[in-house]
Amino acid sequence: MIAAAVVTVSDRSAAGVRDDTAGPVAVTALRDAGFTCDDARIVPDGADAVEQALRELLGTGIRLIVTSGGTGISPRDQTPEGAARVIERELPGIAEELRRAGLAATPMSMLTRGLAGTVGDALIVNLPGSPKAVAEGMPIVLSVAGHVLGQLNGEDHR
Repeated sequence: MIAAAVVTVSDRSAAGVRDDTAGPVAVTALRDAGFTCDDARIVPDGADAVEQALRELLGTGIRLIVTSGGTGISPRDQTPEGAARVIERELPGIAEELRRAGLAATPMSMLTRGLAGTVGDALIVNLPGSPKAVAEGMPIVLSVAGHVLGQLNGEDHR
């Protein structure tokens, strides 16, 4: 089984003043898809916290990391900046499709700045912080994750 991880990025959840309701949605989707996945890791907003969490998880052999939160336009929303420090090869089509698909639910999906890309043999995808956005985004992530990870392993195109 392939190891995956979820990182919830939220000052309030990290401080314990708000429950993480989005991270568990991603964890369930990953487990249902056959990935091994611990419960979501919660970190405060900010590029440094995101970068540190991603690097630590990659160091443990995690192959797929989904972040939830911190992709908007408020001053503390810096998940894309932290992810950009780690990602070696951006996959803009994944982020574009997440935004495009989100338009069916809300025009606010145009405001998400989430990234997707690879580092070594791993895939990182940033999702918005709402449980609804995560529930709508995970099928998109899962539709390509296996192929991306296979390609990173040197497998032939399907």
